[in-house]
Amino acid sequence: MNRLYYGDNLDVLRRHVDDESVDLIYLDPPFNSNANYNVLFAERDGAQAASQIKAFEDTWRWDEGAARAFEEVVEAGGRVSQAMQAFRTFMGDTDMLAYLAMMAPRLVELRRVLKPTGSLYLHCDPTASHYLKLVLDAVFGPQQFRNEVIWKRTTAHSSAKKFAPVHDVILYYAHSDKPTWNSPRTGYEDAYLDKYYKFDDGDGRLYWRADLCAAGVRHGKSGEPWRGIDPGAKGMHWKFGVDTLDKLDAEGRIYWPPKGTMPQYKRYREELMGLAVSDLWDDIDRINPVGAERLGYPTQKPEALLTRIIEASSNEGDVVLDPFCGCGTAIAAAQKLKRQWVGIDITHLAITLIRSRLTDTFEGKASYRVVGEPVSQPDAEALAASDPYQFQWWALGLVGARPVEQKKGADKGIDGRIYFHEGPGETKQIVLSVKAGKLHAPYVRDLRGVVDREKAVIGVLLCLDEPTKAMRTEAASAGFYTSPWASIPGFRSSPSKTY
Repeated sequence: MNRLYYGDNLDVLRRHVDDESVDLIYLDPPFNSNANYNVLFAERDGAQAASQIKAFEDTWRWDEGAARAFEEVVEAGGRVSQAMQAFRTFMGDTDMLAYLAMMAPRLVELRRVLKPTGSLYLHCDPTASHYLKLVLDAVFGPQQFRNEVIWKRTTAHSSAKKFAPVHDVILYYAHSDKPTWNSPRTGYEDAYLDKYYKFDDGDGRLYWRADLCAAGVRHGKSGEPWRGIDPGAKGMHWKFGVDTLDKLDAEGRIYWPPKGTMPQYKRYREELMGLAVSDLWDDIDRINPVGAERLGYPTQKPEALLTRIIEASSNEGDVVLDPFCGCGTAIAAAQKLKRQWVGIDITHLAITLIRSRLTDTFEGKASYRVVGEPVSQPDAEALAASDPYQFQWWALGLVGARPVEQKKGADKGIDGRIYFHEGPGETKQIVLSVKAGKLHAPYVRDLRGVVDREKAVIGVLLCLDEPTKAMRTEAASAGFYTSPWASIPGFRSSPSKTY
C-alpha cells in the first residue's frame, strides 16, 4: 500500500487516490510567510508569466495559472465557490488569493479521499490560518471543526514593532461526527506529583486525597445519604453511587479523617493515565540546528509533532496521507507507528530525501513503491531537458545519495554525498556529480580535484549519456579504491574505480 508519488498533488489525488481510502491527512503546504503582509495583498497582473512551484521558493503568485484555478473552483459551485468569490471581493487579485485558489481544490479532493472516520490536520502560520479556516469550513462544514492547535515552535525573540511571533497553527477537522480518536496524554511533572501525591498507606504506594462530592443536588443513588452523611444538605452529591462507595470503602480506597469531616477518595499515583494534551503544544521543541534528526530541509518539522498527530487520529494499519510530504517526516513517523502511508511531492529533491531517509532509518526494510519517476531513457531525457535540477535530484535518488545543496547554483562541484563505514567509528564518504548535457573529459579531472579537496575516498560521475573514451581514460588514470577488507582471507570483491 505504501506509495510515494512524484507530481502535482492535485493531479495525483484525482488520478490515483480512491474515494474514502485514507484515515488521516496531514499537510504542511508551502507559503511565503516571510513576505511583507502588504505585498501579499498587492494587486497582480493576471497575464504575468506563470511560475512553477518549486521546493524552497515557498511562494504562490497571482498569474494565469492561479486565475484558471480560481475559475475552476468558482464554476464548481457550492459553499467553496461562494467562499472564493467573497475572498476575491475582499482582497482582489492578490498573491493571497492565488494561495487560496490553489489550496481550495486540493482541500476538496482531500475530503473526497478521507474515510468517514478520518481526520485532517492542516499546518500553517498565522499569516493565512484565518483564511484557510474559512476555506476548510466551506469544504468540511463548520460543524466538523475540532481544534485550532497552537504549536510553540521557538522561544521569544525581538521583533520590530510587534510581539515576537513564536507559534504555528494546526487546524484539525473531522470528516464526520465520529472520527478516530485516541486521547493523547503526557506525563506529570515531578514537582506536581511530589506536592499532591505524598500520602502513604504504609505499603509504599503514594496517593492523593480527592473529593468524593461535587456541586449540585442529585436525587438518584449519588444523592442518597451514606454512612450518616447527607451530601444534599450541603448542596452537593456523591461522585459515585452509594453501592460503589461501599465497594471502594471495603477495598480501603476511602480516607476517613480523624475528626468528622467529609471522607475522601484515594487516587494512587500509579493509576494516573497522564495529563490530557490541550490545544496549546509547548512541550515539543523545534529541531535542534545540530540535532541528528535534522536533514537540512528548511520546513522540516520534528518527528514528535507528527507522532502525536498520528497516534491521536489513527490506529495501526490505517492509511496516512501527506500531499506536501517534503522531507518525509509524516511518512517516517507513520512507518515507525505501523501505519500505511501515501506521500506526494512535486520535486525530485523531496522524493530523493525521503528515499534516503527511509533507507537510513529502516535499514532498507521499508516497503513502498515510487510512482511518477522516469522509467525509460526518453523519460529521463525529457526530465533533463525540462528541468536539469529535477533530473539531478532524481539521478541521486537512484543510487541512494543525499543532495548536498538546497539552493540552485554554487554547488562547488558536489551534487550529492554517500557516507559509509568500514570499521568502528570510521566514516568515509563518496562525492557525486551529476551531468545531463554533453560530456567532456574535464568533468572527470574536476571531480578528482573535488575528491582531494573533500578528502573523499570515491568520486562518482552520474551522466545521462555514455561516457566518452577520453573520460574513461581519465577515470582509469585516477586509480582505484580498495577496501581494507580486501586483505581478509575469503573476501571476494573487485576494487571499485574511483571515478
